[in-house]
Amino acid sequence: MRNFNYFFLLIISFFLISCTRNTSTSISNNDNCRLISHQMGETRVCGEPKRIIALGPYLLEPLVALQVQPIAFGDHIAFYTKDYTNPSQQIPYLGKYINQPIANVGIAYTPNIEQILKVKPDLILGIKDNNASQYETLSKIAPTIILDWDKPEENMRTIAQGVNRETQAEKVLQETQAKIIKTKTEFAPVVEKHPKVLLLYAQGLQELISNHSKGLCNSLIEDLGFELVSPPKSNPSQSDSRTPISLEILPQLDKADSIILLGYNFSQPETLKDMDNFAQHQLTNLQQEWAKNPITQSLSASKEGRVYYIPAYMCLGLTGSIGTELYLNELKKQLLPKL
Repeated sequence: MRNFNYFFLLIISFFLISCTRNTSTSISNNDNCRLISHQMGETRVCGEPKRIIALGPYLLEPLVALQVQPIAFGDHIAFYTKDYTNPSQQIPYLGKYINQPIANVGIAYTPNIEQILKVKPDLILGIKDNNASQYETLSKIAPTIILDWDKPEENMRTIAQGVNRETQAEKVLQETQAKIIKTKTEFAPVVEKHPKVLLLYAQGLQELISNHSKGLCNSLIEDLGFELVSPPKSNPSQSDSRTPISLEILPQLDKADSIILLGYNFSQPETLKDMDNFAQHQLTNLQQEWAKNPITQSLSASKEGRVYYIPAYMCLGLTGSIGTELYLNELKKQLLPKL
């Protein structure tokens, strides 16, 4: 899980900073300008940006949901290290929405400034926890908007303002909310019969984490009506309450009717050959370990066949409309037939 921690690691030379002054947005003289408020202040964006860089899947997602094509992308995990010549097979979940090759500008929280300069962006999208320390440098290259990871609706509206798609953004948000409401109705019998869910993030059985964060992974489960089970000494009222769970503690959580394991495998991202096998790449080791362990198999949820596996990237990396739909579909696929 440490790969999802945020880092502030970029040191930029005076030479690169000075070079950026000549590569500012080509639309700065456009009369159609607006001042956009964001986490680092205000940014003036003019016209309709065409060369947009998204630093992280949580920013690429609202962009493609608005049917806007990026010019470059930096993922949070280095699943692919070269330029994205075939995005559908190189970018998890979102690549299929990109219809042209795009540049790879490195890791989202430590982007490659030289690569960013090369693509000559007219808008850069970043996340506060990742890119606040780089904001000044990025702003000298192009107008830069810095957002919060865990505010997907606000991010959608802000990005829509930047790309002149505000009406479309509201439509997307309304459609997403309607899907949640519809799915909640479908889940009502399941929630009534099996209301308590233990949600754990896991790479393997040596790293089980209960995380009561504000993100989509947790909130959508609660939106559907389920009650999340908290481990001993955990405080679910704290928005960022991350609690490591040992195998020996699991029997104390046996009151859970169901267990959802949000699996991840970021230790060797280069072993992922294509995105068709992404879920398998992320979950196989965890599934095998859980199936063989006597403690996990002693739990009621295991005995009754109510342990479910979902890639953590789906809801950690995609916190907006596309991630919501994917997560809902996966929950329906796995949980609804179990009634």
